[in-house]
Amino acid sequence: MITVERLSLAFPGAMGGETVVLRDFSLAIGKGEFIAIVGASGVGKSTLLRVVAGLIRPKEGTVARDSDPRPGTRPYGLVFQDARLLPWRRVRANVEFGLEGLGLPRAERRRRADEALALVGLTDKADRWPHQLSGGQRQRVAIARALAVDPELLLMDEPFGALDAITRQTLQDELLDLWRRTGKTILFVTHDIEEAVYLADRVVLLAGSPATVRSEDRPRAARPRRRDDADARDLADRIRDRLSVLIDGEGI
Repeated sequence: MITVERLSLAFPGAMGGETVVLRDFSLAIGKGEFIAIVGASGVGKSTLLRVVAGLIRPKEGTVARDSDPRPGTRPYGLVFQDARLLPWRRVRANVEFGLEGLGLPRAERRRRADEALALVGLTDKADRWPHQLSGGQRQRVAIARALAVDPELLLMDEPFGALDAITRQTLQDELLDLWRRTGKTILFVTHDIEEAVYLADRVVLLAGSPATVRSEDRPRAARPRRRDDADARDLADRIRDRLSVLIDGEGI
């Protein structure tokens, strides 16, 4: 569905020239796949999502979709670690925000916002203000806002990183349920290797300076997965060991 080919990204250097942060990154993302990108902090995971979303122009390479977005939709939905809700807009109006500019009638925007809120279990919170919600609820609103635009690809940048452990696990399970019900394709960035192995069809390790793909693994654990599955724990340990070797050997 999405093909990323030989992507490289550079930023201007402090003393002139440029600093290459991402080199020769390629990834084919199939329709309905759940792919996790892991790596050390600062390696370029979040930057990669922004390139895929078209927010940052790469130095080299391409991001290609196999079809154009349908009218009334957007190609990508973005969810960040911070919910980034507008405090002066109620919950429903926050979800409608991404629908503005698509030429949809007001009634249709409301219908789609309400449908997205129902998907994340927040129908009864539609008229509340963001400050009246818990951290987990605010993040659910952010997911609803991304789903409301009916994107081909859901880009998630450490969306549960700021939450407590119990809320994080709850939202992980809710995300898997949403993924099964909607059939959305998900590209999920996380520094939590256990989270990646629990959620994803494929786990891609990004490492180095500049960063490149160092490994790609498919968890063998059947869905629905158990957090204490022995194969999943073993895979997480192998990826962590692999990353540690790369960090020690390359000073990244």
